[in-house]
Amino acid sequence: MANERITENIVRKHFNSYSDECTIEEQKSSIPKIDKLLKYASKSGIGKGFPEFIIQLKNNNDLILVIECKPDITKHESPNRDKYAEYAVDGVLLYSSFLSKEFDVLAIAVSGQNLKELKVSHYLHLKGEKNPVSKFSNKLLDIESYIIGYLKSDEKRRQDYDALLDFSRELNVELHHHKILESQRSLLISSILIALDNRAFRRAYKEHDNPQDLADALVTTVTSELKSTITQKNLDNLNIQFSFIRTDITLTQKKEVLSNLIDEIDKNVNYFVKTHKYFDALGQLYIEFLRYANSDKGLGIVLTPPHITELFGELAVANKDSVVYDNCAGTGGFLISAMRKMIKEAKGNLEKEKQIKAKQIVGVEYQAHIFALAVSNMYIHQDGKTNIINGSCFDDEVMEQVEKYKPTMGFLNPPYKADKKKDTEELEFVLNNLEILQSGGTCIAIVPMQCALAQKGKIYELKKRLLQKHTLEAVLSMPDELFFNSNIGVVTCVMIFTAHKPHPPNKETYFGYYKNDGFVKRKPKGRIDDFRKWESIKEEWVSSYINRKAKAGFSVNKIVTANDEWCAEAYMETDYSNLSKDDFIDTLKSFLVFNELYIKNGTN
Repeated sequence: MANERITENIVRKHFNSYSDECTIEEQKSSIPKIDKLLKYASKSGIGKGFPEFIIQLKNNNDLILVIECKPDITKHESPNRDKYAEYAVDGVLLYSSFLSKEFDVLAIAVSGQNLKELKVSHYLHLKGEKNPVSKFSNKLLDIESYIIGYLKSDEKRRQDYDALLDFSRELNVELHHHKILESQRSLLISSILIALDNRAFRRAYKEHDNPQDLADALVTTVTSELKSTITQKNLDNLNIQFSFIRTDITLTQKKEVLSNLIDEIDKNVNYFVKTHKYFDALGQLYIEFLRYANSDKGLGIVLTPPHITELFGELAVANKDSVVYDNCAGTGGFLISAMRKMIKEAKGNLEKEKQIKAKQIVGVEYQAHIFALAVSNMYIHQDGKTNIINGSCFDDEVMEQVEKYKPTMGFLNPPYKADKKKDTEELEFVLNNLEILQSGGTCIAIVPMQCALAQKGKIYELKKRLLQKHTLEAVLSMPDELFFNSNIGVVTCVMIFTAHKPHPPNKETYFGYYKNDGFVKRKPKGRIDDFRKWESIKEEWVSSYINRKAKAGFSVNKIVTANDEWCAEAYMETDYSNLSKDDFIDTLKSFLVFNELYIKNGTN
């Protein structure tokens, strides 16, 4: 007869070998909070719950492991997971539903009588989340693997990202109270992140009694950290951008303001960038700080949402040998997303990772304070900073400098025109990016929809120039409120080109109606992936584009010229089978909004 004690002994022996890293308790916990949460978690529905094992990690108080054992592998999991007393998975998920009210929980179900037949299921149930997610393999792992898998999981990143945004809102209020300008707030944070990488500064910053001395030490440390890897000219520019820290009255005269701020940044922001590498954290903070200011809109700055920067790398099929160029780098969002994908493709080859960071990521940013953020961003992601150039992407000297890297991919979100007569057209930036790429390279740009619709005027002439030199592979209509978090009401599309291959007259271009990315608006978080739909939607978008799938109501392949409108709406068939009255009303509303923007902005 199967004996549950045998299963428990297997689990006990496994985790006892990691007793230096964890504390193992059985049936109940010495932690009052855990014990209280289990008070009503009985598998019978009445009374207290008694899991086989509750494991606390000595180096991570946020995560606990809860384990339920069954001797018979046929009692591992029921079809509906609602037989809590009989099945291992059902029981452990019941416990995690209670414990996840206060903790991140790794629920582990184990069944079987020996290691050969042992069946193991893992579920990560994060604090405050409704549903657990299946994780890891079907065997018991070491404690370090559990911690790394937990910290690096997409679910944990989303949780930490939400916490980062919550903190950014609180920090924004605090910095506003201290009268630090919106445009300087991200620079202050980036300087702190760089300085915290310096061991001497990290050890000594709390010991400064004089706030002026601490402010001076902060800027001096930043200069010291950057001087060996960037040109003196760029270093001088950065010193100018960070110089306000030495003169700001609050930072230099009010005791403990700067010191406390460094503590907060270390705990909330530095933790995030160290745990979740290659994510444009500074860019997201910049968006939050300027959300209620007009500074970004007036300068034409529209920072790309992180899920779209990630999408570009998937559409272009970036790999470990790609060389990615962004001639409108901003805070470096596209470059960081590309770096993340390329390093993943390197599969642990450290030498290749170094090469990617040193020679395969290139950016140009014109505005000095945004350039400072880009350099800082690349620094905190461990290099790539030497390839960020402060200047105009149209300057011959800058173009020659970039061409030495031989870029194979170009990603960009050009500055959107604020002044119709004076500002550079968005498509001129696209042409500039394509000019630098190697023949056959891929350029992906997100631009206002009016760039695709123009049939006369300057934009029309630029469309003709693009097709004369390059191939238009695809145009994807983006969600109408994609830039809601940046307080920008511009309708956009993504254009994909193959560089230095004139557009063939019989070439079919792929047009995608990529309007629904699954994101919804939530106060005060803005536009977020609240229902966790993005991953599946992204997979469909990428697959449809790569395979050039034509689908009614979603995509179409069409031969076009510069005289035509470059958008899916003009050509795709409608799938009437799924239409309802609400769809009609929503579409009519969207058309009225689009028409208003189209007339307001014009097409010339």
